[in-house]
Amino acid sequence: MKYRELGKTGLQVSEIGLGGEWLERHNTEEVKEVITYCMEHGINILDCWMSEPNVRSNIGLGIEGHREHWIIEGHIGSTWQNGQYVKTRKVPEVKIAFQDLLTRLRTDYIDLGMIHFVDEPAEFQSIMNGEFIEYVKSLKADGTIRHIGLSTHNPEVGKLAAESGIIEMILFSINPAFDMLPATEDLNTYFAEDYDASLGGIAKERVELYQICERENVGITVMKGYAGGRLFDAAASPFGVALTPVQCLHYCLTRPAVASVMVGYDTCEHVDAALAYETASEDEKDYASVLASAPKHAYAGQCTYCGHCAPCPNKIDIAMVNKLTDLAAMQPEVPASLKAHYQELSANAEDCISCGGCETRCPFGVKVTEKMQKARELFQ
Repeated sequence: MKYRELGKTGLQVSEIGLGGEWLERHNTEEVKEVITYCMEHGINILDCWMSEPNVRSNIGLGIEGHREHWIIEGHIGSTWQNGQYVKTRKVPEVKIAFQDLLTRLRTDYIDLGMIHFVDEPAEFQSIMNGEFIEYVKSLKADGTIRHIGLSTHNPEVGKLAAESGIIEMILFSINPAFDMLPATEDLNTYFAEDYDASLGGIAKERVELYQICERENVGITVMKGYAGGRLFDAAASPFGVALTPVQCLHYCLTRPAVASVMVGYDTCEHVDAALAYETASEDEKDYASVLASAPKHAYAGQCTYCGHCAPCPNKIDIAMVNKLTDLAAMQPEVPASLKAHYQELSANAEDCISCGGCETRCPFGVKVTEKMQKARELFQ
């Protein structure tokens, strides 16, 4: 298992994580089996947003005796009222639900205290200017949570969070289909029966979010990496082709600032399907060729940092140079830290001989030599 630093939290998280939602379907022994199997294979980050009492208790039993192994994303604002899940910002209700989470998980702290499910900019502003954020800050001050996070599906909210100076990481929905949709407050948009007409390349709001998170050192953990399994079925996929779990994971893990993908598992076999990423060949990870040959896609001309352009005869990490260039281009002045990162590369755009070999290999027709020229201008 490979581990990545989760932004400014400094936590080292497994790049394959455990999303707890599917565990609601299972009994205590089944939940313990999946959690133990994940732990034995190096998975060390767990997301529990669910307020349903039984699943919380079952997860608590599953991690019992191994609490220090797990980095837990525990959600603040997800409550259980009258036998059903309710998202709330009413602090008395929030406090009861969060204490219930601690009790049922058999722990006295949560590593990542997640402000739960904020998809409207107005709601974000209300949270950040009211008693809700004060409660969250108090939890951090007394050590009940170690870091403050936020979960959202809306890149506009994600950008506000990343620039707030308070939110240290975000849980965000990422996959090749969602990345083509513009910011929205309506989650149903992402799961529409058909949105072919909306496919216009990676939405600029999402590109900006990833770049802002990279700039601000706000780590991202990923939800919805498989689009609920929709991407595994050519008939259901908006691209008209099927991707594998490994390809979906590679797409997520090549986005800037992403540290871990939270995958839902019903069985140990599902865990194995995700763990296959750790030993997969470059061909098995290759989502780019599949999407480029899909009957419906709109990635033409856009660098997705997939790495297909390699190898460079001068050993330039073209995908990394493009990431840094895209990040630099969005700012009025290139920060010294970004310039330093660029200069520390063993080879950069200055070493490009414009041979064009990279362009013949790029599935999306990116004009790499032009990108290298832009990099030279930005980082001179």
